[in-house]
Amino acid sequence: MTMDIKQRRKLVERYRVEQGKGFRLTDWETGDTAGLDLKKEEAARLLQEGVERLAGLQDKLYAQDRWAVLCLFQAMDAAGKDGAVKHVFTGVNPQGCHATSFKAPGPVELDHDFLWRHVIALPARGQIGIHNRSWYEEVLIARVHAQVLDRQKLPAALRTKRIWEERLADIAAFEGYLGRQGVVVVKFFLHLGKEEQRRRFLKRIDEPEKNWKFEMGDIAERRHWDAYQEAYEKAIRATATPAAPWYVAPADHKWFTRLVVAEALAQTLESLDLHYPVVTAAERAQLEEGRRELG
Repeated sequence: MTMDIKQRRKLVERYRVEQGKGFRLTDWETGDTAGLDLKKEEAARLLQEGVERLAGLQDKLYAQDRWAVLCLFQAMDAAGKDGAVKHVFTGVNPQGCHATSFKAPGPVELDHDFLWRHVIALPARGQIGIHNRSWYEEVLIARVHAQVLDRQKLPAALRTKRIWEERLADIAAFEGYLGRQGVVVVKFFLHLGKEEQRRRFLKRIDEPEKNWKFEMGDIAERRHWDAYQEAYEKAIRATATPAAPWYVAPADHKWFTRLVVAEALAQTLESLDLHYPVVTAAERAQLEEGRRELG
């Protein structure tokens, strides 16, 4: 199977959220495949095409040295963030790409504002930055678990009933700022179904080679499923914009999730009018001088 440009664009538009007003997570199916029913080999071939396009575009992004692209990945446990990053970026030049996984903040990080550790990991111009979890954890896990907020040492006067709305407003404003500095923010929520998560957890228990992936903490977080779904909905609703859209990628089928991510990124890069630097007359003269020197 092949997909033309129109089909690819339509595929991505299906999952892009640019306006948060009225957004409801329950309207989005976790098992959706946009009507595609592909064999494993067909899915792999389509993904490879996307990866090759992405690699070529990333080479121009690096050479042009004007734009930066920041990809944020958020999801419930076992949704496939690591696999999506691995498969989508497998052909990208490591010199032009940097991935950061954010765990629970340590003492130094807790002595700074919640954006600090993410800011110092922002991509430079010409780079693609990948944040596996992001500043959205501060309106997700911190919202679901009060003890997370307790550790952040905020002055009591600032922990008002509006803290989550204020944080979301700060995030939206910061993403707008980044866009005006040439950092294109692309956000992916890998939307996994609760039953599919259960099956994946059981595989981690039943298959020895997957045992290392299982943690009882994942089960504890699963008990807060509804609270997390509500928190994600509010986050997407408050921060989806044309300049920093969310892609709600169905995650029950990993092959399809990866197709959506690869295509969304490729189209994002294509929209930047990337090209290799144009050689000036003076630089052209130096090239010719170099040619003569080399004989």
